[in-house]
Amino acid sequence: MNRLDRLRAALAALDRDHLRRIRHDNEQPCSPHVLVDGKAYIAFCSNDYLGLAGDPRLAGALAEGARRWGAGAGASHLVSGHYAVQRDLEQRLAAFAGRERALVFPAGFMANCGIVPALAGRGDAIFADRLNHASLIDGMVLSRARAHRYPHLDLAALERLLAASDAPTKLIVSDAVFSMDGDVAPLRELMALAERFDAWLLIDDAHGFGVLGPQGRGALAEAGLPGDTAESWRLIQVGTLSKAAGVAGAFVAGAEELIEWLMQKTRTYIFTTGSPPALAQALLASIDLIEAGDARRARLAALIERLAAGLAQKRWKLLPSRTPIQPLVIGDNAAALALAAALMDKGLWVPAIRPPTVPAGSARLRISLSAAHTPGDIDRLIDAINRLEDRL
Repeated sequence: MNRLDRLRAALAALDRDHLRRIRHDNEQPCSPHVLVDGKAYIAFCSNDYLGLAGDPRLAGALAEGARRWGAGAGASHLVSGHYAVQRDLEQRLAAFAGRERALVFPAGFMANCGIVPALAGRGDAIFADRLNHASLIDGMVLSRARAHRYPHLDLAALERLLAASDAPTKLIVSDAVFSMDGDVAPLRELMALAERFDAWLLIDDAHGFGVLGPQGRGALAEAGLPGDTAESWRLIQVGTLSKAAGVAGAFVAGAEELIEWLMQKTRTYIFTTGSPPALAQALLASIDLIEAGDARRARLAALIERLAAGLAQKRWKLLPSRTPIQPLVIGDNAAALALAAALMDKGLWVPAIRPPTVPAGSARLRISLSAAHTPGDIDRLIDAINRLEDRL
């Protein structure tokens, strides 16, 4: 069997196990109401939690940014590809997050894959929640540090691992809001363990930024972190700018010296062309909308409550989540795909998530809610799922 035949066999195995992913081409701007292959759907797929991705004010700011700054950066940030508008965005993000300084990356995956190896290497130890995002896992592998993965949210297990480690540098890494379960990490307790065992604490707030906390400042702000303490330097905050912020990119915020070190040592920052500066102008407008977005967040919270109250859950299980991520666990891969297909037939687009994204036997529908959904959208989804649970 040659290499191409091996690929064909591997693809056939994905089909057999109901694990092949497919793409759908949306013909409309990002919104809960989409057009795919000429058919209209209500989408419960995107991470556009505040409904900003299609907001004309952001589109206008992006267009103005392109007129002012052009289409591309031309070089890496540390050569000649860093612009005044990007400096302004980093300063705005640092102030919004309550940190001394921030550094912006083209993508969250790139940020995590670079930051982790910049902080820990051979001989060091990383302690990671088992359900962390793939970008944190890959960053851990790239670091070549010794990896310790503790059971999901198991602080006692984490404490034992930290106590047993004599590594010169310890780094705890965790999602703030877990992307497939929608639950929130015990951030204050993680910070206490980091202080007790002299560890860095890296929190990826990709799905909390813009949604949780006062003015949408994120899960860390909701937990009262970093707080005005002498230990705040050890807290590293990552946030994504492509989800609730509605544009693209990511940032890391923290102490002045930390960010300077990351700028000097993060390979995914040093060796890549800078993001188009026009995006920074759009993101400055986005942060303003997030900060003034309490009404959007209140509407989103009401929709989350409406969904949880309406689903019957006779055989399937809606995981407890107070975030826009509402996972309905089905279990079997084929059954999850069948439910997603049946919903598509009814004009409802909800993605089926299967291994390796989630553990084997826990295939699910990942229902993502947005402030741009209407109560009628939610009611239509509730009715369809409840009827299909009786029939499928």
